[in-house]
Amino acid sequence: MADLKFEKEITALLVIDPYNDFISQGGKIWDRIRAVAEANDCIPHMLQVLNAARKAQLRVFYALHRRYRPGDYENWRYIAPIQKAAWLHKAFEYGTWGGEIRREFAPQPGDIVALEHWCSSGFANTDLDLQLKRHGIHQLIVMGLIAHTCVEATVRYAAELGYEVTMVKDATASYSDKEMRAALDVNIPNYAGAMVTTNEVVDSIFGSRSEHY
Repeated sequence: MADLKFEKEITALLVIDPYNDFISQGGKIWDRIRAVAEANDCIPHMLQVLNAARKAQLRVFYALHRRYRPGDYENWRYIAPIQKAAWLHKAFEYGTWGGEIRREFAPQPGDIVALEHWCSSGFANTDLDLQLKRHGIHQLIVMGLIAHTCVEATVRYAAELGYEVTMVKDATASYSDKEMRAALDVNIPNYAGAMVTTNEVVDSIFGSRSEHY
């Protein structure tokens, strides 16, 4: 692992799509990612990183997928396959339990929730870049769902915009090991400056294990 050093004033945790539909029993997409998520303890690791970031007083930002609303796609002339899937399954439907952020990951006062994105990147057609820059953020610690779609797209876009990205590789999940490997072993390392485990990033946030909660 690289010698990670985070400067509090310019570092933020970016949490991607911690919706019930993804990471809660009974969620519309949970059964598709469950095997991978349970194999790497994705959800406990996400919570560990979030709690560590909060204790260290790092800013927390949320990049959230558009929550389906009736009429979202019906009259679109061009629509991507991933958007067709969202339309078909009504993923993260607004006003439903599945479209709510899982309770343990709910934003707290002072957290920044960016405008919802329509495809995969948390930056595309949202105010995420504006919000990060206004708060003086340059270093991003990234975790969330799903590795080969929203996480990868957001990390790529972050690199394009000049952010320094650390990807927490055991605080994400995907539909299969194949897609996880494609994202974490092949694609994301081209854009993230560091690929780390939860324990590694928590150690780096605090500087030493003795300061862990």
